Amino acid sequence: MVDRFTLDVVAAGLDSAATEMFEVLRKTAMSPIIYEVLDVGTGITDANGELVSSGAGIPSFVGVLDKSVTAILNKCRDEIADGDIYLTNDPNFGGVTHLNDIVVAEPVFWNDEIVAWVASIAHWGDVGGLTPGSMSTDATELIAEGLRLPIVKLFEKGRRNDAVFDIVCTNSRLPEFVQGDLWAQISAGRRAAKIVRQLCNRYGTQIVNEAISEAKAVGQQRAYAGLATLPAGQYTIEEPQDDGSTWRASITITSDQFIVDLRNAPEQITGPYNTGREGTLVACQVFFKAITDASRFANAGSFVPLEVLTTPGTIFHAGPTAAHAYYFETRMKLIDMLWHCLAESLPNRLPAGHFASIFGTVISGKHPDTGRRYAMVEPQMGGWGATATHPGQSAMFSTNHGDTFNCPVEIAEARYGFEVIEKKLVFGEKHANEFAGGAGVKLKYQLRNEAVLSAGYSHAHVPVWSCNGARKGGCNALTVHVKNGSKKTYHMVSGVHLNADDVVEITTAFGGSSLRNDCND
Repeated sequence: MVDRFTLDVVAAGLDSAATEMFEVLRKTAMSPIIYEVLDVGTGITDANGELVSSGAGIPSFVGVLDKSVTAILNKCRDEIADGDIYLTNDPNFGGVTHLNDIVVAEPVFWNDEIVAWVASIAHWGDVGGLTPGSMSTDATELIAEGLRLPIVKLFEKGRRNDAVFDIVCTNSRLPEFVQGDLWAQISAGRRAAKIVRQLCNRYGTQIVNEAISEAKAVGQQRAYAGLATLPAGQYTIEEPQDDGSTWRASITITSDQFIVDLRNAPEQITGPYNTGREGTLVACQVFFKAITDASRFANAGSFVPLEVLTTPGTIFHAGPTAAHAYYFETRMKLIDMLWHCLAESLPNRLPAGHFASIFGTVISGKHPDTGRRYAMVEPQMGGWGATATHPGQSAMFSTNHGDTFNCPVEIAEARYGFEVIEKKLVFGEKHANEFAGGAGVKLKYQLRNEAVLSAGYSHAHVPVWSCNGARKGGCNALTVHVKNGSKKTYHMVSGVHLNADDVVEITTAFGGSSLRNDCND
């Protein structure tokens, strides 16, 4: 029997592999959305595609990787060879998110057997489609959103497939950037694979496999321990949405299950606001992990008690042709709704609502000084909700975003050639009997050259929810101020033409308030 100390050392080595993969990707990528914002995820799975360890980055991205590897195994199991590297971005083939998010996965062989997979996902600035940045709000089908990559071999037995590289670069408005980001993901995977092979060489595959099994068992034990702290029962919620629809969900908590029922969801829509079944599962996994075991990384064992129910043909289980470009707003709103569903029952663990949006903003154009094309892809920060004992946090990313950062003003101005003329906090009113939600952010970009704008966000009309009857939070907004003095406010939009001296003003919501503990009587 292998001693626990050795198993822990090997498990730590696998964690290190995922972390080093993340660091290599961060330090070698060409796009600021990767190396500054960290809009990426890295992870190690076992030979069967079950998540073992993860690096930093976006939690919902890490949740994609095991599903991507499983899709590769289902399609290619009999032809996988040492030296192969796979590529996908299609939600129907393990991509899970939208076409901008590229998954690169590599099997790790030892003694002619697969012992693990190393995988990364990163947002690329442009993969073709209707609008620069590839996030069109006008797309009604997936095929219009950009280059679709089903599961393809980027390398076969160590030999590069030049045709795939050519297809990727030819279909992007930013060929240099996508090629650089692709090589960064390849290099990151190779670094992680080397560490896994070193573990196999030192300890043998039997011990490595035992360490993987033990890590998953620990994840499962912690999940059940966290589940036991939640109040058993059934909880339901209905929430109005900006488009006039109503979303409904129920959560059933028992001693051994956490069931999320989303079967009564609206039908999938023609716009790019759908998510697939696996994407919905990722969102529920993020929420479940946050309330049961927030202090430890995730692996396959972390989600054993979770069950998610969906109906095919709905926005949470969209069909194969559904558009997905702004899937992240649907998932973000889903997590926020589940959060709201349990907040009143867990007042000391869950704060009031936050600005609940990725607020993905894309500005694409040519740098006024160099003439080089760029695509700024920037998630925004906003206010988080208060609890009964503390005010909300200010200027935070959404619950989906994890270890990500805003792009520094100096980098944005240097790489994109516009000016950031204002960046400040936006506070809501304060009342003596309430803890206020955290402040949102106001941000203004002034263009120095022509560009095209795309953006999409939630809580444009429906304010952020509060707890215990306190005041609601704010709303998100985007306004374009034209040089002639006119202005126009947008919600979900793409293809907006901008001229030099136009100003794009973004205001994110302040968080929801909560009654103070001493005022709840």
